[in-house]
Amino acid sequence: MVRVLLYLALVGVFAFAAVWLADRPGQLVVDWQGYKIETSVLTAAAFVGAVACLTVVIWNVMRWILAGPEAFALFRRNRRRAKGYDAIARGVVAVGTGDSRLASREAGEARKLLGKEPLTLVLAAQAAQLSGDGPGAEAAFRAMTERPETRALGLRGLFVEAERRGDRPAARALAEEAMRQTPETPWAGQALFDYQCADHDWTGALSTLERLGANRLIDKADARRRRAVLLTAQAMEGEADAALAVKRAREAHSLAPDFTPAAALAARLLAEQGDVKKAMKIVEATWARSTHPDLAEVYVHVRPGDSARDKLKRARALSEKSGDDPEGLIAVARAAMAARELGDARVALAKLMGVRPTARGCLLMAELSEIEHDDAGRAREWLGRAARAPRDPAWVADGVSSDKWAPTSPVTGRLDAFVWKIPVEESRPKLASEAWLDQAPVESRAIAAAAPAAPPPAAAKPVAVAAPEPPAAAAHAENENLPRAMPTLVDDEAPAKSATEAKLSAPKPTEPKPSEPAKIEPKKAELKPAKPTAAVFPLSRPPDDPGPNGGGPDTVTGAQSYPSSRPTY
Repeated sequence: MVRVLLYLALVGVFAFAAVWLADRPGQLVVDWQGYKIETSVLTAAAFVGAVACLTVVIWNVMRWILAGPEAFALFRRNRRRAKGYDAIARGVVAVGTGDSRLASREAGEARKLLGKEPLTLVLAAQAAQLSGDGPGAEAAFRAMTERPETRALGLRGLFVEAERRGDRPAARALAEEAMRQTPETPWAGQALFDYQCADHDWTGALSTLERLGANRLIDKADARRRRAVLLTAQAMEGEADAALAVKRAREAHSLAPDFTPAAALAARLLAEQGDVKKAMKIVEATWARSTHPDLAEVYVHVRPGDSARDKLKRARALSEKSGDDPEGLIAVARAAMAARELGDARVALAKLMGVRPTARGCLLMAELSEIEHDDAGRAREWLGRAARAPRDPAWVADGVSSDKWAPTSPVTGRLDAFVWKIPVEESRPKLASEAWLDQAPVESRAIAAAAPAAPPPAAAKPVAVAAPEPPAAAAHAENENLPRAMPTLVDDEAPAKSATEAKLSAPKPTEPKPSEPAKIEPKKAELKPAKPTAAVFPLSRPPDDPGPNGGGPDTVTGAQSYPSSRPTY
């Protein structure tokens, strides 16, 4: 609009000038070198205008002639650039669709048209990676490092290629170079931090962590957690310098109060230095957030010179802070057995088996049976149950289970990879021989109601396998014949077994045996044979375990033992 108005204004000015000259006629005389030119003013003005226009036209023609080669070269360059960018667009689409041949062809076309343009190098690197040409990709990325605007991308590509071929020193050197040149790049700091942790370079990892936090590449909570883990790792490796190790462990505990390894390490080091009260406070603070057997172990044995009863008191006090938590009950049971307070151990184990009957609970039951009644057969029965029981929590990282915590994963070297959890949870249906796991609360009540002291069962002569009885009669007969100190798995209120479970759990008296059962001779007195009863459940044992009677009938229950079909842990 402005240009139109300007054009109209100029036309008006020229028209006004022409009218003004036409209204004022006059003569113009030019006398020069003997030549005399007489004309009107209007004609002279028109001549001057025509000469000016002709001069402009001639000037433009000359400029076009002189600038023609350059303009032609510019035209060709622009055309090549347009074709090159079209090739880049087609190559990117080919990379996205996974067509390595088309991507390589378009990358070559783009490089021929555009040369070492940044986008051309990126496309060439992507095409080489897609086709598996490692040297070609490295050459493209190395060419990127020669240009300031693509140096960061080139270092990133070389780092990826170094990791792909497993060259850890080269990858770490490239991460350090990228961290020096562009500290605000997230991948460089994280990669350098990971390599330092995998190499157990805790000091370098702490320095890198500070730079990551200063550049706001990680949040504060994550930074505090990582620093706590690194300080714990330093304290574990530097226990020779007790004062420095305690300082680092306590700082780690202050940064992450729920971090069990830091609390357990700090409490143990303080206890070794004689500072019992601070050690107990650290354990109690972490126990309130997360119970763990390492915390219980440190708390119970915080003063090594104490008696077993004093350790039992501390175990009870710690367990009361967490209610019926399994870790507290296990600590009480172990301390009670060490102090020979078998009644307290039995009550704690009853609660434990009612909450979750795991392998540790079964092992403790085996130990209690052997200590209390010197019953090796019953202890072996509990050991067999422990092999089939659900697993207890452990430190798990990248598919590796460990009883001890480590700062990094043994597989990937990742920091803080170990998590306290159950390694494997079974998803298959339970066998009939494993039905005792669902009846754990019934057994726990039986254990709690058992007499505190009962004589060990005497050896009996071998008896024949009795014919199967009805489930109710077999259950009552089993409860009547077993000593009260032994747990029973049958309750009158328990639900009846299904047909499939009854079929699996029923003894097979007609099945031929490869060998006769070994006879057990009494040592001292001749005892009357016990009344034969049907099995409550068949004892499942490992294939190489013949049982207490060499694979024959059980001397207590009269049940025939068969090899277990379930693999042992």
